[in-house]
Formats: sequence, structure tokens, C-alpha cells
Amino acid sequence: MRSSTPWVRRLLPLALLIAWLAIGGGLGPYAGKLGEVATNDQAAFLPRSAESTQVVEAQKAFRQDETLPVIVVWTGEPEGRKLDGTQQAAATRALASLAGRPGVDGTPSPALPSEDGQALSGVVQLRPDLGEELPTTLAAVTQVAESVPGTTARLAGPAATRADLTDAFAGIDGLLLAVALVAVLVILLLVYRSVLLPLVIILGAVFALGLACAVVYVLADHDVVRVDGQVQGILSILVIGAATDYALLLAARYREELAAREGDRFPAMRAALRQTAGPVTASAATVALGLLALLFSDLTNNRALGPVGAIGIVCAVLSALTFLPAVLVLLGRAAYWPAKPRPADPTAGGHGLWQRVAGLVDRAPRKVWAITLAGLLACAAFAPTLASRGVPLDEIFVNDAPSVAAQQTLGRHFPGGSGNPAVVIADVAALPAVTSAAEATDGVDSARPVTASARPGGGAPLVVDGRVRIDVTLSDAADSAAAKETVVRLRQAVHAVPGADALVGGYTAQQYDTQRTAERDRTLIVPVVLAIILVILVGLLRSLVMPVLLVATVALNFLATLGISSLVFTHVFGFTGTDSSVPLYGFVFLVALGVDYNIFLMSRVREESLRHGVREGVLRGLTATGGVITSAGVVLAATFAALGVIPLAFLAQIAFIVAFGVLLDTLVVRSLLVPALVRDIGPNAWWPGELSRRTPSSRTAARD
Repeated sequence: MRSSTPWVRRLLPLALLIAWLAIGGGLGPYAGKLGEVATNDQAAFLPRSAESTQVVEAQKAFRQDETLPVIVVWTGEPEGRKLDGTQQAAATRALASLAGRPGVDGTPSPALPSEDGQALSGVVQLRPDLGEELPTTLAAVTQVAESVPGTTARLAGPAATRADLTDAFAGIDGLLLAVALVAVLVILLLVYRSVLLPLVIILGAVFALGLACAVVYVLADHDVVRVDGQVQGILSILVIGAATDYALLLAARYREELAAREGDRFPAMRAALRQTAGPVTASAATVALGLLALLFSDLTNNRALGPVGAIGIVCAVLSALTFLPAVLVLLGRAAYWPAKPRPADPTAGGHGLWQRVAGLVDRAPRKVWAITLAGLLACAAFAPTLASRGVPLDEIFVNDAPSVAAQQTLGRHFPGGSGNPAVVIADVAALPAVTSAAEATDGVDSARPVTASARPGGGAPLVVDGRVRIDVTLSDAADSAAAKETVVRLRQAVHAVPGADALVGGYTAQQYDTQRTAERDRTLIVPVVLAIILVILVGLLRSLVMPVLLVATVALNFLATLGISSLVFTHVFGFTGTDSSVPLYGFVFLVALGVDYNIFLMSRVREESLRHGVREGVLRGLTATGGVITSAGVVLAATFAALGVIPLAFLAQIAFIVAFGVLLDTLVVRSLLVPALVRDIGPNAWWPGELSRRTPSSRTAARD
């Protein structure tokens, strides 16, 4: 490349730029089309081997026509006023009038009164394939229900919940992406005081996202991967954050090399790529392989995030190592205008804050790591208090979703499990014994077999292949811990019936099985992720002690983040629980992304140590990378915090854990704890690599 003529040297950057412009123009729209192949049907993400999943499959045989129920709940005006027979008759007529309406399947049930006489409820079966027509159909149901005089009508049940989920994810294509990009742009403008560089970096991130979404769209459309709103949102944030981080590292190194070579762009870029391609690739590999470890999960939504996230990371690193170098080479110094690239001098006082931080680490390394370690351990002590037993139904949405309010109303006047029964599938010969065993179980309100109408009630039970279905209404709310304990007792009771071959599923059983499966996933996937990261670090740093040290510090950072999150969720946000998958997601993101920053730091420290010795290498590496890595951490934290605009508790919890954990890792672990430990341990930190054997004289010879 050195002997090439100028026009030949420009040819490759121009070709890369044109290729990415074509990718951006042709595939960019796919960033807004993933919703077309996404599913928000929560039943699609159940544990594969769980008993509740077997019940879901068995239930299909008992449905003559697949339906999506919506429960209409009436209460008196004002609240607490008893309803009379006239109002019950009016409610029944209103429900009956819905038969034959667009989207309504069959004849709605009659309105039934609650034991306290203060509420009525009825079930309307809707077609499951309504899609965009669902809000219109629910609006029609609401309009008819509101015709009952002296009452307030609300909609609960699966159909209402699905509509609220659709509303929650409605802004994921535009709003989430806009908030994330604006946050990144503002931060880059403030930090780098450059006009073009932030725009170039954001453009590269958008191109990477378009490419990733196009690949995922094709795979999802062919049922190779599964995408829901949560995976879709995380993909957008992950690609924007990762692409920006990788771009910042390359842009900062190119600026140093450009200044050192007095503006000679092509040698500067060759040097920048030579020094950053390894760390960036290793960092991307830790995140991508960490995400792919989710394929070991027995929860379908966890497994879905693995390949989708890995695809996003690959696209992010491709953009950072091809599109960005091409644009920076073509722009040269103009990319940093109005700032001027200056040669890096880690010993100069002009580095301000990071020069002082390096000085503190050099003067008192043991005191620095002891204080920071004590603080992190104190935070980590609260990690066991994070309740990951699932989010109660009334906390799934962080705003006041109509379906949640309706479900709460239903629970106040009817048995807690109304609308979400436990489902028992058993052999028909054991039906009386299974029904009796279910009714005798503590925490069960009633148990009724499904009839030929595919609904509980009078008449002969519906028998399919010698099996029957029994709907069991629980006394406690379906999402409560008491209901999950009832399911455990119910399973024990019906499993003990001879010849019944009984299975227990339904909403509460699904929540219980998901919780147990998530616990199993953590015990399997956490060691796998740690092992993957350790192997990559050993290969990159050519040491055994240093990789163990880095993995241990990021693991401690994760535990400290969980401890703080537990306090914040309980005492600030008011959450009574967290989704069972939150700790695993938080671990994968924080450990993999946390190692990223340590890779960026320690690869530079190793480079400087080979030239100047271990002590000086730590100080120079910290000073040279402090600003860019901190900027990258702030950008990544801001992008994940953007998940908070989607009003779902799961995403809000992930947003806080990752954003806080990244900042803690960037500002404390990477800036103070790791450099202080390496400075205190000295050359032994690089054992058994070359740096652990270097003496002052050999370092002098190497420099000469």
C-alpha cells in the first residue's frame, strides 16, 4: 500500500464508502420493519421441557376453534355499589349482541355476578389472528359494555393484555432509536467538540443497525430465529452502543497517529488499525460469544436473544473496521474540525484529570484498590436481596395500563385466579378422582371439566383421545407467590391419582416453571460465559494471571450492580420483584461489555509496558485511554438507558442494571481498581507472559 499511487490508495476507501452507502440506503428501512416478523405472544417463550409447556400443546386438542378471550368486568357507580338483576340482564344482552360482530368468535358467555354482588363478569372469545384489527374489536366490545346503565366497564384477560403490549412496543421502531441516537450525538458533541466526527460515528452505527435488522428480518421470516418486542429493542440499543464504542476507540487512536505523522492519513490509519483491530475484535468476540451462550437456555426468549444479539455485534464491528476507517481516511484532519489532532504524550500535564488519576494510582496503589474493593463488596452484599421471582401482573407495565386496572378489579370481586385458571389435562377414566383431588387442594377455589362447548360448565365433558381438560380456579391472584405454591400442591395432588397421567399448566404454572428454568439457566450459562471470556483474554493478553484478575473484577462489578439495583428497585421504583431473566441478561451484558473496557485499557497498557516497563505502562495506558473509554462507557450507558422509554418493567430493569453497571465499571473498576491492582502486583500480573520476565535492562534494550 505504501508504493501505491495516491489514486489507488483512495480507491479502497471510496469503494468501502460506496458499499456502506448502498447498505444504508437499501437495508436501512429494515430497522423499522422488524415489528412485521415479531411476536409478542408470551406463550411462545415458555420453557421447552416444562410441564406447563406440555399442557399448552395438549390444550390445543380441546379447542374446537382457537380463540383469544377478553373478560368484561362491570362494577357499580360509585365503586362498591351492588348491582341488581336488571343490570345483570342488561350486561348479558350486551354480551349477546356481540355475536357475529367482526373479530368475535362464537357466542359470548352470560354475565355472572360476584359473591359480594358488586361486580359482573363475562367472556367474549375473539379470533386469535386479529393483528392490527384487535384494538378496533376491543373498542367495539368496550362501547357495547358501557351501555349497561349505572356501571363502569373494563376489559381484562389475554386479549386486553396483548393490546397493551402492542401499545407499549408501538414506539420501539422510532422513539427508542431516536432517543438513543440523540443521546449519543449530544454526548459526542460535548466530549469531542467536533462537528463531523459525531455525525460520522452515528451514521456508521445506523448503517450497522440497518444491516443487522435486515439479516435478522430474513432469518425471522424463515423461522430460523424468533423476535419479540424485547429482543427487538435490545438489538437496536446493543448495535448503536457497541458500534459507537468501537468507533470511538479507533477514532481516538487515529487522531493520535494522525498528529504524530503530521497529517499523513494513510500511514496513520494503518497504524491505528494495527493497534485497535485486535482489541476491538476480541471485545466483539466476548460479547457475541457471551450472547451465543444464551443458546444453552431452556427459555425460548433467552435463546432468541443469543443469535440476534451476536448478529448485531458482528455488524457493529464490521462497520467500525470498514466504514469508519474509509471515511476518516477520506476526511483526514477535517474529521476532527474545529479541534486539531495533537500527538499523545501521557507524561504531559495537559491530560488533566486522567494525569491526576494515574498519579494517584502510582502513589498509593494499595490504598486505592483496597478502598474501591471494600466499596464494591459492600454493594455486592445486597445482591442476594434482589427478588427475581417474576414481575407481578400489575407491575408488568410501568404506566397505568388499562388491562392491569381491569385485572385488579376482577381480583377484588372474584376469586384471585379468575380469568387465569390452572389447567389440568388427565385421562378421562380418572376425571372424578382428579377433580376431587384438585378441589381438595389448599388454595383452590373450584375445579370444573371443560365441556363440548370448549368452556367450563354443565354438560358432558369434552373427551379428546381419551383425555379431558379441567380448569382450576385458584383462590389467590394468578401472579402471586401464594398461587405458585398452590400450583406445586396441585401438581402433587393430581400426580398422585392412579392412572390419571395428569399434567398441570396455565398462567401460574408457566410463571413457576419459567422461574425454575431461569434459575437452572443461570447455573449453567454463567460459568460458560466466564470460561469464554477467560479464553479470549488469555489469547489476547498472553497471560494467565491478568485474565483471571479482569474476569474477577467484572464479576464483582456485576454483583455490586445487582446490590444497588435491588435497593433502587424496591425503595425508588417501587418494584416488588424482577423478571426471572433479568439477572441473566444483566450478567451477560455487564460481564461481556465490562470486559470490553478492560480489554481496551489492558491492550494499551501491554503495548506501553513492552516499551516502557510495567509500572510506566500502567500509567501511560490509563492516561492515554482514560478519556476515550470513559466517553464510550457514558455513551453505552445512555443508549441502554433509552430502553426506559418503553413502558415495560422488564426493559426498565435491564436499562437501569446495564446503564448503572457500565458507569460503575467505567468510572471505578476500570479507572481505579484494575490499574491499582496491576500497579501493586507489578510484572507478576502478566505471568507467565513475556512482560513478567522483563528486567529494566531488557526493556532498555528493547527500546533501543
